[in-house]
Amino acid sequence: MKFLLFLGTVRESAPPRPARLGVRVAKACLECLGSRYSEHEVELVDSLDYPLEKVFKPHFAYAKGQAPVALEALAAKIASADGYIMVSPEYNHSMSPALANLLNHFGSSLFSYKPSVIVTYSAGQWGGMRAAVGMRTFLSELGCLPVSAMIHVPKAQEVFAEDGAPKAGEDKESWFDYFSRAFNQMVWWGQAARAHRAEVDPHEMVGDFRRDPSQRNAPG
Repeated sequence: MKFLLFLGTVRESAPPRPARLGVRVAKACLECLGSRYSEHEVELVDSLDYPLEKVFKPHFAYAKGQAPVALEALAAKIASADGYIMVSPEYNHSMSPALANLLNHFGSSLFSYKPSVIVTYSAGQWGGMRAAVGMRTFLSELGCLPVSAMIHVPKAQEVFAEDGAPKAGEDKESWFDYFSRAFNQMVWWGQAARAHRAEVDPHEMVGDFRRDPSQRNAPG
């Protein structure tokens, strides 16, 4: 299967220090996935590679074939993936605005009927847990339902080095065991969803939300 790991940190300035702390967490996740789930393909999607435009215009608002090349390519990757890992810091008890902005460029039909994993971190003691609460609702609305296990990394700058390796005194295998609880759920649900999608097309069965908000209205 193929999974996309979205990294939701873009702030390169400090304080707080170190800047882009999430890079360390993402690299640790990628190493875990590479060593324990090598039969699957995992690709990093860095929000920093998709700078904010002056006027927000999502991928689905463009005429077919007219979207910017980067958005078109990412849309294809999202559609072909079997699941997603979402790595986010916490801003004002909420998920990364950069990550939310990037994901909001794409319709839920690209994400739907697949699992996701929530990974949060912080420089403090809570590990971004409050952001994770809101991410459950956000990702559910996109249709990539979060698995029950989540990953939280408090004081991430003390746990992982710049290359994502655990610092002295940290047990790599213990961290990877912790990560794997969520990743195992993602793989299980990803395999189940992929097999059933091959038998029943959910987009045809349920119908995608494609035209306007009235598609969601109750009969009136």
